[in-house]
Amino acid sequence: MARIGLKDIHIAVMTSESKYDTPVSLAPALLANITPNVSSTTMYGNNRAIHSMMSMGDIDVEIGVSDLNSEQYALLLGKTINEDGVIEDTSKDSSPYVALGFCADKAEGGNRYVWLYKGRFMLPSESHNTKGESIEYQTETITAKFVTRADGKWRARVDSDDENVNPSVIDSWFEQVYEPTSAE
Repeated sequence: MARIGLKDIHIAVMTSESKYDTPVSLAPALLANITPNVSSTTMYGNNRAIHSMMSMGDIDVEIGVSDLNSEQYALLLGKTINEDGVIEDTSKDSSPYVALGFCADKAEGGNRYVWLYKGRFMLPSESHNTKGESIEYQTETITAKFVTRADGKWRARVDSDDENVNPSVIDSWFEQVYEPTSAE
């Protein structure tokens, strides 16, 4: 199913391997790229491929938002805002593990909801351009490395128009990071 939009980027700081703080909404969403790094190996025997194995590594994530305010920047990157309201970056700052959630609009109706469970954001590169004859927006893009949790999970995703979806899951998607309500 084609996707035609992106909205509602949220993050939640991870407090333990499957526990999170309350999600916080980021600035309006511009893009979200998720690239799982998968390697595969093929075994050959009798002059043909006889077996194939795949292994998933880390997940590259890039998000773009209209702007990261000071609180969002500090939260994503483990920074401190001092009593004067200034962030002084230090080499000892450490990004916390976070979950990343968002909603993508689907072309034929409905939405796809996603939570990535465990990742750390990296310092963004910055580019600043002077204003010329026409306005050119300069927005924030920040990258992260996500990994699997100890239980092997790395993502939860659901389409709001799937037949078997519990409506309460969709209604509360951004109130907390998704975890199943019943034993699996």
